[in-house]
Order: sequence, then C-alpha cells, then structure tokens
Amino acid sequence: MTKIDDIPLSLAVLAALTLGLAPFFPEPHIWQKLKMLAAGQLVRPIDIFDLLLHAAPWGLLVVKLARGARG
Repeated sequence: MTKIDDIPLSLAVLAALTLGLAPFFPEPHIWQKLKMLAAGQLVRPIDIFDLLLHAAPWGLLVVKLARGARG
C-alpha cells in the first residue's frame, strides 16, 4: 500500500478523468460498459477487459481517497 501512497492525488484524479473516461464521444467508454453490465450484455472477454481497464484509474482514486481519509 505504500506504493499507492507514493502516487500524488492529482495524478490519480487526472488518470481517472482522462484514461477512465476516454474516449469521450459519443459517450464515455466506462459508462457504455457499465450499461452493458447492468443489461446483462457484458459477456465478451474483450468487453470485460475493457471495463476493467477503464475502471482501474477510478479504483485507484477511490483507494487513494479512502486511505487519505483514514489518516
């Protein structure tokens, strides 16, 4: 967890807003994949990998904020 603590919060926010949302048009990719997941259409391995890839920066940001809130 010390590796996560070494990452600046600003970099985690930047990664979540750029890599996590790219491509931006016609809709953010992660939003498209989350809609597919909710509809039960997320079955192809490439789509699952894509969801994990775009969710990783958001996961990092959540962990970073949670660790910062604890102290």
